[in-house]
Amino acid sequence: MPPSSSDDSDSLHGAPLNRGAGFGLDDSGPTPIEEPGRARAHFRRELGELEARSLGGLDLIIEQLDRVLEALQHQDVELAQMVIADDDRVDGRYLEVHQGILSLLALQAPVAGDLRLVAALLHVLKHIERMGDQCVNIAKLIPLSGHEPPVRHEMLEALAKMGARARSEVVQSRAAFARRDIELAEDLARQDRDINRLNREIFRMAIEIGEDPDTREWCMHMILVARALERIGDNAVDIGEQVAFVVTGLFRELSDRPTF
Repeated sequence: MPPSSSDDSDSLHGAPLNRGAGFGLDDSGPTPIEEPGRARAHFRRELGELEARSLGGLDLIIEQLDRVLEALQHQDVELAQMVIADDDRVDGRYLEVHQGILSLLALQAPVAGDLRLVAALLHVLKHIERMGDQCVNIAKLIPLSGHEPPVRHEMLEALAKMGARARSEVVQSRAAFARRDIELAEDLARQDRDINRLNREIFRMAIEIGEDPDTREWCMHMILVARALERIGDNAVDIGEQVAFVVTGLFRELSDRPTF
C-alpha cells in the first residue's frame, strides 16, 4: 500500500524534516535572523576600539607637545632630537588605525551614525598626523641658532603661553570627541582666538627686535615656531568640528558661528 500524503510531507526517504530550519525557528544554534544583529554588534565593538585608538593618538600629541615646549624653553637640542625621533609613534598610530578602518569598511557597510563616525575618525587621524608634524617642525628649528642662541625671554614667555593654550585645545578636543560634547567643541574657537592674538604679538616682537643679525635670525625662527603652534590649535578646532558632525550630521566651521 503506498504511503499517505501526510507521510510524504513529514519525511524524505524516512528522514524527519525540520520545518523551522533556515527560518530562525531552530534554537540549536545561530540563525540567519540573529546573524545580522551579531554582525552589527561586532562592527560597533570594532569601531569603538578604533575610536579609542584614534583618541589615543591625541595623547601621543600631548606628550610630544609637552616635550617640544620644554625643549623650546631651555633651548634643549637633545630633547628636540628625541621629539623628532619619536614622531614614528604618531605615524605608526595613524597607519594602524587608518588600515583598521579600511579593513572594517571592507567587511561591513555602515549607515547613519556609524558612517558619520567612520568619516569623522578619518579626519581626526589626518589632524593628529599634522599636529605631530608641527611638533617635529618646532623641534627642528631649535638647533638652528646653535647651543647658546641670543634668546629674548619676553618672546619665549609669549611662546610658552601660546604652547599652553595649544595644549589645552588638544586636550579639550579629545574630551569633546569622546563625550560627543558640542558645547565643549564650540569653546575651542574661543581659545583659538587667544592663540591667534599671541601669534600676532610674537610677530610684532620680532620686527621690533633690533639690528643684531644673530638675534634677528633667532627671532625669525621663533616666528615659525609660533606659526606651528597656531596650526596645532587650528587642527584641534577642526577636530571639534568633527564632533558637531558626528552628533548632528551637519558640518559647520566653528569659527563662523555668530556666538563668538
